[in-house]
Amino acid sequence: MHPEVAIILLNWNGWQDTIECLESLYQIDYPHYNIIVVDNDSQDDSLEKIRAYCKGEIEAGSKFTTYTPSNKPVKIFEFQEDELESPFTLDSVEEINNTSSSGKLILIKNLENYGFARGNNIGIRFALESLGSPYTLLLNNDTVVDRNFLQELVKVAESDDEIALVGSKIYYYDYQGKDNEIWCVGGKIDLNHYPGHYAVLEDVDIKSHQGPTLDVDWVSGAAMLIKADKVPYNYLDEDFFFGCEDADLAVKLHEQGFKSITALNSIVWHKVGASRKKGKLVKTTLSEIRTSLKFIKAHKKGYKRHLPVYYFQIILFYLSAFFNRFF
Repeated sequence: MHPEVAIILLNWNGWQDTIECLESLYQIDYPHYNIIVVDNDSQDDSLEKIRAYCKGEIEAGSKFTTYTPSNKPVKIFEFQEDELESPFTLDSVEEINNTSSSGKLILIKNLENYGFARGNNIGIRFALESLGSPYTLLLNNDTVVDRNFLQELVKVAESDDEIALVGSKIYYYDYQGKDNEIWCVGGKIDLNHYPGHYAVLEDVDIKSHQGPTLDVDWVSGAAMLIKADKVPYNYLDEDFFFGCEDADLAVKLHEQGFKSITALNSIVWHKVGASRKKGKLVKTTLSEIRTSLKFIKAHKKGYKRHLPVYYFQIILFYLSAFFNRFF
């Protein structure tokens, strides 16, 4: 069984990363997928470069993927955000469905930069309402995927009806010259400590863990497969502009009795921090603090009583990050 998967990449002024990710996706061994690139009103020449890549005019490869021209040109189905308000004709959907997975790209141009949650939700809504996809996959555009990463994700998702979210084992794309450093395999929720969710399971030695899966509290939105029938929680909360959307979704689904699982045989490499580097450090840090506190507030009873503790933890958290980075 190979149910169709809608793979959603959000692009904002990052066409170089996007086409590298696309090239790796077009070489996966999974037979039924649609790639949806949602452009969040980029102010560079992202759209022109993505179109040129699809025509075969720009080569994209990496140390993990070798460029292949065999599927070029890639047919682009391009839509403006405001065009999605009206129902699609049967012919539009039929043409998309009749084009091979590795020979097509759906490109949606947003009118504004809506951030991670709303930007992805526009792609999710198209996948669910127009394409009827049983799975959506949120994938950061600054990632490169292993050939069988999607096969492994779907295999785990199909193994248990109670599984709602499946994440990949995510390695650093480049970490001090080493390619085998794990960045994230999901994490745990701890609302008593800022930032409320942690990307590393300290009590699990991943390299020696036995078995293909790992039970977690949440999986990273950098590579997150979502079962489309887990309504109404298959959309991200748009109150979060950038950050905590993935943990928030996992908490809501867990409250409904659903599981989050990491598929350890699904491999993705991630250019960690690429999106955040586009912003100023102080502004980005303040945004992270506000977002994390908003996440804790949404799920922690007695939040206001704990605010002094959280403020103290925030100071320690960023002091520790500062010293780890510079000393």
